[in-house]
Amino acid sequence: MSSKIKTLPAPHKRTVTLLGSTGTIGQSTLKIIGEHPERFEVTALTGGNNIELLIEQARKYKPKRLAVANEAHYANLKSALQGTGIDITAGEAAVVEAASIPSDIVMSAIVGAAGLKPTLAAIRRGATVALANKECLVCSGELMMREVKKHSAMLLPVDSEHNAIFQLFDTAHPEQVEQVTITASGGPFRTWTYEQMKAATPEQAVRHPNWSMGAKISVDSATLMNKGLELIEAYWLFPLKTQQLQVLIHPQSIVHCLVQMVDGSVLAQMSMPDMCTPIANALAWPQRIKAPVAKLDLAAIGSLQFETPDTARFPALALARSAMETGGNAATVLNAANEIAVSRFLNKEIAFTDIAKIVEKTIEKTDNTQLETIDDVLACDNEARAYATGYKI
Repeated sequence: MSSKIKTLPAPHKRTVTLLGSTGTIGQSTLKIIGEHPERFEVTALTGGNNIELLIEQARKYKPKRLAVANEAHYANLKSALQGTGIDITAGEAAVVEAASIPSDIVMSAIVGAAGLKPTLAAIRRGATVALANKECLVCSGELMMREVKKHSAMLLPVDSEHNAIFQLFDTAHPEQVEQVTITASGGPFRTWTYEQMKAATPEQAVRHPNWSMGAKISVDSATLMNKGLELIEAYWLFPLKTQQLQVLIHPQSIVHCLVQMVDGSVLAQMSMPDMCTPIANALAWPQRIKAPVAKLDLAAIGSLQFETPDTARFPALALARSAMETGGNAATVLNAANEIAVSRFLNKEIAFTDIAKIVEKTIEKTDNTQLETIDDVLACDNEARAYATGYKI
């Protein structure tokens, strides 16, 4: 996290650029914006292939700019939105340009490596970026944080765990923090044996017990890779050493992080498992606004459980920690190989337990190097994807 706190303008109608408006985070962001029309207006929306929803969003929120990554959809968008006055553009460069135009806050919610260049463009104009794209810090953490500092940008974490740390962590006094623990639900296979997981189906893996998420991130939750990626993100966001970051299994997903202080105090951030809470926190920071979420009722919940992660059954978590500690391009390779392995599992090409095997083999076969530019990151990403795609189980 940038040590320089950049306060957003005093309450006025904040302008918002939303990168990835048709995804889960994008839709929740627009839901919150829609509930506070007096506080927010949309400057730009970007999307990929869900054109029907993108058109619907454009008509409702009336952005000045609309960028679609897939140029094949340009004509349909132009026709459907004729007469609205919206500036419609297409192509990957158009998405980057949309991120570059002035706005108070940029919600970076594009999934995958496609979000790297647009997010970097926003950072380079010194924007306040609400970060919901894991790849930005997992794949290129050193590069991104260097650019944040250089351009006096501000990152506001949107992942529930990192947003929870952000609410509790005093970056001006990191020496007062002994340990930060992020929690994991344990996913749908928390109590399954390794043998049982060998036969797990994609349908079972995406059935998350607490959160409503897309297929890929749901599988990551089932393998615990998602929590490993979050460790890497936290390492770049906050002034912490790798050994200060820990994971605890918490099936109820009510406590999102624990910050242990040197005097023995432990601070916890709690809320219902609903992404609208961290999104609202980021949009309104440093103030708070009402979010469309259920109230936390601890008496109704009754009890909260905590367990140590089992890295023998869930080796992905250990692989991610190792990548974090190794540095260089290890996390970039980890992320790329995991995306391919998850895709192969969802396509029923490999077993659930093969996901971590493919990631491990890809890391072993890739030389560890430093990545200096975004093109270096993307080249490494492509190389790892190619190996993971061709790896035979």
